[in-house]
Parts: sequence; C-alpha cells; structure tokens
Amino acid sequence: MEAAFWNDKRPPGVPNEIDLTQYGSINEVFASSCKKFADRPAFTNMDTTLTYGEIDRLSGNFASYIQTQTDLKPGDRIAIQMPNVLQFPVAVFGAIRAGLIVVNTNPLYTAREMRHQFKDSGAKALIYMNMFGHLVEEVLPDTDLKYLFEARMGDMLPGLKGMLVNTVVKRVKKMVPSFNLPQAVSFKAALKASKGKTPTPVTKTLDDVAVLQYTGGTTGPSKGAMLTHGNLVANMLQVYANMQQVDKDGKKIMSDSGEIVICPLPLYHIFAFTANCMCMMLAGHHNVLITNPRDIPGFVKELKKWKFSSMVGLNTLFVALMEHPEFTEIDFSHLKSTTSGGTALVKATAERWQGKTGSLIGEGYGLTECSPVVCSSPGDGLARLGSVGLPVPSTAIKVIDENGVELPVGERGELCVKGPQVMKGYWQRDDATAEMLDPEGWLKTGDVAVIDEDGFVSIVDRIKDLIIVSGFNVYPNEIEDVVAAHPKVANAAAIGVPDEKSGEAVKLFVVPSADDLNIDELKAYCRANFTGYKVPKHYEIRDSLPMTPVGKILRRELRDK
Repeated sequence: MEAAFWNDKRPPGVPNEIDLTQYGSINEVFASSCKKFADRPAFTNMDTTLTYGEIDRLSGNFASYIQTQTDLKPGDRIAIQMPNVLQFPVAVFGAIRAGLIVVNTNPLYTAREMRHQFKDSGAKALIYMNMFGHLVEEVLPDTDLKYLFEARMGDMLPGLKGMLVNTVVKRVKKMVPSFNLPQAVSFKAALKASKGKTPTPVTKTLDDVAVLQYTGGTTGPSKGAMLTHGNLVANMLQVYANMQQVDKDGKKIMSDSGEIVICPLPLYHIFAFTANCMCMMLAGHHNVLITNPRDIPGFVKELKKWKFSSMVGLNTLFVALMEHPEFTEIDFSHLKSTTSGGTALVKATAERWQGKTGSLIGEGYGLTECSPVVCSSPGDGLARLGSVGLPVPSTAIKVIDENGVELPVGERGELCVKGPQVMKGYWQRDDATAEMLDPEGWLKTGDVAVIDEDGFVSIVDRIKDLIIVSGFNVYPNEIEDVVAAHPKVANAAAIGVPDEKSGEAVKLFVVPSADDLNIDELKAYCRANFTGYKVPKHYEIRDSLPMTPVGKILRRELRDK
C-alpha cells in the first residue's frame, strides 16, 4: 500500500466517498434541514431552546434586516464576536443567507488582535457582545466597520429571565465595562424590526467564500483561511458520513432521531463551528451550548440535566470534569461517543474517562485550513488510543520528508492532505497560500505524522515544536504524555531551549496536582521512563500553563519567556 491513498478501510456503514452534488451551498443545507426538522430542538442555552423552525425564522429576520436596512452587499464581510449563546447560530445563518462572508472572531481577543482581524478582513459590520463593547470602541477608528450590532447575554431568553440575566451581568457581576457606541443597533431590535419578513434568496456556488477563519498566528500575524461553501458542505457531509457507522448489531452509532450533543467548545472556533453549528444541523441533532466551560461546577450542573449521546472536548476539560466531586452523579447511560480534538489526548486521561463513563474517547484531527476535519477515530471499540483515526471520506493523505519526497507507510514525515474540505487559500495572501498549497492541491499541515499499514494516522508533533538534542529528534507530545501520567501531575509542557553541548535541551514545565511534588521526584520519574537524550535537563513547577481559549498549551509563549 502506498502512503497517499483514498482510504478504503472504513468502519461498517461509512462510505469511501461523499456526494458533493447533493447541495449547491450552505444555504441549501440550511433550508433543507430547517424544513425537515422544523419542530426539533436545535440549540439550547441557559434553559432556553430554539427549534430548527425558530432558527430559520430568526435568521431570516436578520438576513432581511441586512438586505433592507443596510447597504451591505453579498461578499461583504461581517465579523461575529460572541461566546456560545443562542444569538450565534441566528447571526451566522442570517449573515450567510444575506450572502455575507462570516469572520469568526474570538471574544477574548485583545484590542490589538481585534484591530488586526477587522482591518485584514475589511469587515464592514460587527456583531459583538456588550461586555466587549469597550474594546470595540477602542479599535473602531482604525477599521472599516460601518454597522455595529450589539448583543446582550439574556436577549434570547424569555421575558423577565432575559432582563434579569442582563441586569446581573452588568450590575451585579460588573462584566460590562463602560463604553459609548451610540451608532450600534441592538441585535434583538434588528430581529424585531424585520419580524415576519422573508429575505430575498441569494444565489451562492460551492466555490464562493462563506467564512474567513483566522489561524492562531503562531508564525506571525494571523491569516484568514478562505473556507468556501463547498469546503464547509464537504466537511459537513464527511463528518455526517462518519456518524453513519454501525455497531456489532448493525445499528447506527449516532441515529438521525435527534441525538443530544453537548457543545462546550466555542462556536467561533472552527472545530465546533463545523461539527456543532453546521454538521449537527445536517443530522437534525440538538446542541446544548455551554457558554463558560471553565465554570466546572456550572458545567457539571448542566450535564446533570441531560441524557446526552455525544460530547466533544479537550484533554484539560475531561480532567477538570472528572475531578469535580459531583461528576459521578452525571447520567452517562446514553453516551455513545466522546471526541477529543484541538490538542493531544493523554492516554491516562482517556483510560480514566472510559473507566468512569463507559465511553471510549475517540481522537480526531483537523486544522483551520481543512474546515477542519481530516481524520476521525472509528467508534464501537475500533478506535486506537494514540491515533487520530482514519481519513474522512474523499480525503487523501501522505507524509513527506524535508525535501518534499513522499515517504513509505510507517515513516515519520510532514502530513499532507488533499480533499474537498481544503481551503481556497489565505485571504489576500498569495505568498502564504503558495507555501502551504501546492499546484496539485496538496496542503502541507506542518504536523509530523505516521500512517500505519491500516491507514490509521498518529500525529507525532508540530514541525516547529520539534526539539533536536545532539542530532536526535525529541517530540514534546511524547514527553508531555508520559509526564502527565504521573499521579501527582495535572498538566505538563515541554519545549526546547539552547544548550552549548547538545544544541538544544528539553525543558519541562509541570502543573502539580499534589502539593508535595518536587523536582527531584520528577527527575527520577523521567530518568526511569525516557532514554538519555529525551530526559529533560531543566524543570519548572508552575501554578498554570499559558493556553488558548480552547485549551491548547501555548509552547510558543513558554519559549518566548
């Protein structure tokens, strides 16, 4: 078997190919699903639920407002800067129905990061949560923003409850710094102003850009990946196809009868944006949106309300949940699949989760430039711990060496991907696009991977995070995975630091889970578990590690310091 292949080792029920002729745009998927599942619950947040029919009606109201009350035209960019609240899907589908390009924006961005993204994308409109209004006011003069829509936390909640939530957020918790944006229109008022109106249909093709999804900017200023209607429809169909796999009794692991899916990852991040905001719509599933997953007591309280079928998360989130004293009171009897994405899953965490819930954690792999899903672990006991699974349908993969030469199965190299979910390119960055995408459509991921003879992919590390000690490659993920298995370690990170003798040496950062953990104990543990050149030379015990909003450890920040 050659290293680049259209994988034919699918779990039962999963096709090798998707049919991209089914839909002509995201709008067609949305219209079909809202008609088919009109009465089903689509999104729940803060004990308030919107059905597919209500999402259809409300997004239509917003699209109508854009078309009749602004001069925004199809192709213009609109930034959406909100956490997981009911306004998010209404805003996204309303904007797309009006033909606009959505720019997903992290609500936790600093003014500098906001300014860059708004200027780079040329966004003409912004929907923001009022608690970030002071930052919007600061950056507004440096942008092309013409229309501002202000959302408040409780605006989609019924009557007095919504007013109470808004009052508590602003007056009691003091979460809304003062700002002055008199030109802003209330998002709730915009929906009300176009109540009952039907937007004029906008024709879009699969090649038209639907979303600008900005990358993390680990190699300079963040870049906007142009994700087309075709890219996102393809990834919806690819994820949905993986949900069709059957168990030993011939039943679908995830049925089409409206499963309950817990969504703690932010919808502005590409993983949850595609998997929850987009793909679950295709399947008619019910998304329970968690606004603040870092509030573990609140998260556990919410989980106790539901007999949920599926959940996506990260290693750090799984650990935090399991350490909560009421975790054992959660009903896991309906849990069919748990998926880890965004960062590497620690073996000890996966084994502990399975022991407590009875559910395997299947890892997936993707990146912004691939809309994002590239690989997914099969369910029903076929998952392989440490592997991110098999390529999704209609996806080719290969690994190459530093000279671009394709490597045989089983050898480590840079993972490359080819498929309908691969981005159109970077927004106004032809040079960066050419570096990442070759003329044949292969995208270089920057990740070191191994493909085994059965087609399973294992991500070894990021190329830029690779540590070279005396000519030997050391992969930080391996160091972190082993150290995190220590009973007194809550989290770990490894980086390379300059060393006169070996060129680089490993430095280990550890967040302890026990007060009596000391460096001598860590050194002894590492010497017992690693060959000589992999043993960290430097150790630092910390209270916390720098992380992205979705829980990825920022090794870059550790190196910079």
